[in-house]
Amino acid sequence: MIVTKDDYYHSGLTDEEVLRSRERYGTNLLTPPKRPSLWKLYLEKFEDPVVRVLLFAAILSLGISVIENEYAETIGIIAAVLLATGIGFYFEYDANRKFDLLNAVNEDTQVKVIRNGRVQEVARKNVVVGDIVVLETGEEIPADGELLEAISLQVNESNLTGEPIVDKTIVEADFDQEATYASNRVMRGTTVVDGHGVMRVLAVGDETEIGKVARQSTEQNVEPTPLNIQLSRLADLIGKVGFTVAGLAFAIFFVKDVLFVYSFSSFHTFADWLPALKAILRYFMMAVTLIVVAVPEGLPMSVTLSLALNMRRMLSTNNLVRKMHACETMGAITVICTDKTGTLTQNLMQVYEPSFYALKNGGKIGDDDISKLVAEGISANSTAFLEETSEAEKPKGVGNPTEVALLLWLNGQHCDYLKLREKAPVVRQLTFSTERKFMATLVYSAVIGKKVLYVKGAPEIVLGKCRDVVLDGSRVDAGEYRPIVERQLLGYQNMAMRTLGFAFKIVEDTDMRDCSELVADEDLSFLGVVAISDPIRQDVPAAVAKCQSAGINIKIVTGDTPGTATEIARQIGLWKPEDTERNRITGVAFAELSDEEALDRVTDLKIMSRARPTDKQRLVQLLQRKGEVVAVTGDGTNDAPALNHAQVGLSMGTGTSVAKEASDITLLDDSFNSIGTAVMWGRSLYKNIQRFIVFQLTINFVALLIVLLGALVGTELPLTVTQMLWVNLIMDTFAALALASIPPSENVMKERPRSSNDFIISKAMRYHILGVGSVFLALLMGILYGFHHADGGMTTERLTIFFTFFVMLQFWNLFNARVFGTTDSAFKGLSKSYGMELIIFAILVGQFLIVQFGGAVFRTTPLDLSTWIIIIASTSLVLWIGEAIRFIRRLIQK
Repeated sequence: MIVTKDDYYHSGLTDEEVLRSRERYGTNLLTPPKRPSLWKLYLEKFEDPVVRVLLFAAILSLGISVIENEYAETIGIIAAVLLATGIGFYFEYDANRKFDLLNAVNEDTQVKVIRNGRVQEVARKNVVVGDIVVLETGEEIPADGELLEAISLQVNESNLTGEPIVDKTIVEADFDQEATYASNRVMRGTTVVDGHGVMRVLAVGDETEIGKVARQSTEQNVEPTPLNIQLSRLADLIGKVGFTVAGLAFAIFFVKDVLFVYSFSSFHTFADWLPALKAILRYFMMAVTLIVVAVPEGLPMSVTLSLALNMRRMLSTNNLVRKMHACETMGAITVICTDKTGTLTQNLMQVYEPSFYALKNGGKIGDDDISKLVAEGISANSTAFLEETSEAEKPKGVGNPTEVALLLWLNGQHCDYLKLREKAPVVRQLTFSTERKFMATLVYSAVIGKKVLYVKGAPEIVLGKCRDVVLDGSRVDAGEYRPIVERQLLGYQNMAMRTLGFAFKIVEDTDMRDCSELVADEDLSFLGVVAISDPIRQDVPAAVAKCQSAGINIKIVTGDTPGTATEIARQIGLWKPEDTERNRITGVAFAELSDEEALDRVTDLKIMSRARPTDKQRLVQLLQRKGEVVAVTGDGTNDAPALNHAQVGLSMGTGTSVAKEASDITLLDDSFNSIGTAVMWGRSLYKNIQRFIVFQLTINFVALLIVLLGALVGTELPLTVTQMLWVNLIMDTFAALALASIPPSENVMKERPRSSNDFIISKAMRYHILGVGSVFLALLMGILYGFHHADGGMTTERLTIFFTFFVMLQFWNLFNARVFGTTDSAFKGLSKSYGMELIIFAILVGQFLIVQFGGAVFRTTPLDLSTWIIIIASTSLVLWIGEAIRFIRRLIQK
């Protein structure tokens, strides 16, 4: 049926009208997302709060360096900043480059349009508003438009709504009132899976539905990551502690060595003031040095290295991470909003259960004539094809997904549909339409040797046109068997499956009527029904259970029907018998709720069906208002706004370019199981960062208080600037490498998600830092006090022993920090920690070289072998005591 909307339907636009339309409405190109320049991408790395504190410390250090003409400390801090920011910049740039290669889009696809009274092909980007476009099976619709003609037209709208098959028509009486988009409208990016039609273009480029969604997906997301929030609080604490201790130390030295020493009333000339001013300047520089010591130079290095290593390792588990922060944020997520088609399901219609009543052996195709009729009917009464693929690849089809599913089932039965189709030449064919709800093909059958009419369609329609049912070689009255068929269909429908009924009729050679007249006799023989579904991915139920056991809530958000969404939720273990209507809602009903009403429901919701892109985005933003950390999975353009606004967006490798552009991580294998793996990596990474903080702040706590208490005792600075450079920069870098490379543990998936409001320094970390730090401080102050009051006072040898004892305490504490938060032995999995042994060796060798050959630069003098043995053996008690405590905890847990 053709409906002419205006006078130019048959002739289309003229060349002049095309130019005017393009000038008025623009081209059919989506505006590409604005990528930050390389400089901006690099400068973003300086937004890290700890890096900013480091920069401030570098400025203060530079002031001292200019005065003392000693730039080692300043160069060290700047090197730490540049290394941390440089690594982060490189890995994000490299991931974006890989992503661009993965996401190439071709806008030069040819489209059939009617212009100047004839059909011609133009590039998709050259389609304009007002163009008349011819749509055929297998083609992607190039723009948004209104249908002028629709013959058995079915469209795959999964990119926009999640619906793989949507019937389109221009007959208003047949419009689907619940459809997301009107039945006579087609949208850019969707695909014709059956039938053909003609459309008039109403919108192109950014004004199409996909264009609007793409714009939403590129809006700037200002939602801070949980790690950024926690590091900001840590930077504030470090700054306050550093300035407080530095101020106290300066005040103590100023009072003790300036106010109580110099008589300012007797000063008359600048020469009189000079000694006091030098002392004040020296202690001011000491205070600035303490601020520098307080700042953990290795923290941004540790975070960056951990994120960078995780980016590389996650790629080997099919997670292409584009934005570095997403590695860690995955470990903090509390909710996953997932679409259905292509994520939970395979996005491939398959025969779930064939019920041909005439067939034996559980529905297998056999050698009898009825079996051959079933195979011939499926092959001939179809417009779909299977693509030729290699033996290693799974066969794929072109055409109506349900027909492709039938051909794939035949292929699995070792039947060559193409040979069967060729042996049964078509006499007449009545294609499927939404009005008739069945398809009929009349062929010369190679099985019967006569003309056979094959019919397939909605089971209740097909059965209504049958006289009998073929059952195990005999025939039963169709009316009597109808209740059995209806019960079977109800079971399939409750499982949200599509069903097809099959029938046939032998036609005499002299009967020349067409297919519709033959069907009208209502004397067909019913062969049975087939249930077809888009099956869930095999790994999804286990992956969902894994995420739920980790305290993560799963919510399905789909454009599909409530029944289908609920059935999928049941199959993956999400929907339980005790769940009620409060746990599911449609997109339309959700849109009608006020924000207050929606906020009251979002936590309980498990399913949102018939969802539009804006519904999914609103759900994500309301969940975030409730304090949830949200990850969104999706493969369609309809998912892009939610992917962009979530803390972590996870797109599928086979998804649309708009979806992938909006995401933070692309799952190359399209597997929901990869999400659980990413959560495990993220949580383990966070633990590694906490371990580094435990190790680092223990060093800084001890170093700060040694200088402060050393001032009270009355000694000179126990650690020189260059010694502190070794402790605070070189060892930090080594420790960052060691602790960042610890492999992930499955045990983290047994824990509940951390709160985004939690401080990164937990109670256990605080007790460890203060407890271990206090023990170290007591030991070191005891040594310092003993040396200070011993004969000969503070000699260079004694200061060297003190420095080495301090470093070796931290060296052994590195082993304890590696397993902090567990009861594992420090030696467990040591060889798998990517060079931990090398780092241990580097620290020992470095300390030995500094002590034996550092001389005046490091204020050291060589130590003999016995002294080295005593220091190493005595400080190793740190490790053995830690091992004993963890061993006792393991026994208690048993």
